Amino acid sequence: MNHASRQQSWKIRTELPVEYEIVESHGLLNAENPELLTIPGGGRGSGTRLVILDHSVDELYGSAVRAYFSKNGVKVDYLTLPGSEENKSIERVLEVVNKLNEVGTNRLSSPPIVIGGGVVADVVGLAASLYRRGIPFVRVPTTLLGQVDVSVAAKSGINYGGYRNRLGAYTPPPRTLIDRSFLATVPDRQLRNGMGEIFKMALIKDLRLFELLEEYGAELIETRFQDPEPGGEGLPGTVADEVIGRAIAGMAEELQPNLWEKDLKRSVDYGHSFSPLVEMRALPELLHGEAVAMDCVFSALIAAGRGLIDGDQFDRIVAVARRMGLEPSHPLFCDVALVLEGLADTVLHRDGMQNLPMLTTIGQVCFLNDVTEAEIGRACDGMARLLGTDAGRPGLPVGADR
Repeated sequence: MNHASRQQSWKIRTELPVEYEIVESHGLLNAENPELLTIPGGGRGSGTRLVILDHSVDELYGSAVRAYFSKNGVKVDYLTLPGSEENKSIERVLEVVNKLNEVGTNRLSSPPIVIGGGVVADVVGLAASLYRRGIPFVRVPTTLLGQVDVSVAAKSGINYGGYRNRLGAYTPPPRTLIDRSFLATVPDRQLRNGMGEIFKMALIKDLRLFELLEEYGAELIETRFQDPEPGGEGLPGTVADEVIGRAIAGMAEELQPNLWEKDLKRSVDYGHSFSPLVEMRALPELLHGEAVAMDCVFSALIAAGRGLIDGDQFDRIVAVARRMGLEPSHPLFCDVALVLEGLADTVLHRDGMQNLPMLTTIGQVCFLNDVTEAEIGRACDGMARLLGTDAGRPGLPVGADR
């Protein structure tokens, strides 16, 4: 018998149930509130908890965070990290891993807690996915972008080699805790940054959300999404709750059936087709949500050029962005070679297809795979015109429905 010709094979098939929760809880730092103590699956767990804060959160809430755990008799060690995009790096991931080792984090019963914006959440998320091949963690987003976008995501990522989120993993934390009161201390620009992702969600699937932004977007930023004082003037809290709630619910609805992104036609990629490379080349000038909003406008220019949306809809899109203090354009979006380079990398990310989400009306998208260099060039020209005017329809490419 020729044993060399024998071949055996084994196939292993299994399923991993994935469940994670996003809990809104006001007054998280009130010592009577048990949410920060609760570990995934219930109970308080054991061992020293590592709490990771970004610098801004430590400055504003560090004393309150430390007092919370002290009053509840929980042994905690702390790590403070910078929260800027430039620090979304492998070096920061390893810094977290080293601290987990130093603390002696248990495999399951002492999950680290990250309190801060999207950058530190991504860094800690990737560290947790790598440590002992994966440990649970608890996420407390304190920025608007973190609460409406990062809070729902199953993935973490860091920047590498000049590309955004080039390294990452799909490891959702079992618990994410949201407290709108953190937004009271978020600077206006960071609130607008978060509005960029809410803007995206409104455009792709929620006309009601778009209308809320149209009517209340500027005031929500002005009031920092906070309820008015008793007897005071301001937006009722129901508006802030509805805007944040619709953004989170819409994101969850889109992600849940395709959590691992096996289907590369994703409507939530709207605003993320051309912007990633632009954002990285502009660092630190552009924030993520600012670049996303510009990409939304850029894509709307392509849609208008094809007659998928009309001039009035395009005007509304630009007007709402500006009303929220989001610039619709940037010089790098006028650089045809750079935008084409960004699209080429997006095509690689989408396995050789453009899969470009494109508006057919406000609140609905289709997907295109035949956008040409000429269309990109016309959209870049439109972005250039948007840089220099505040009225009319300067951004519409030649031939668009006016």
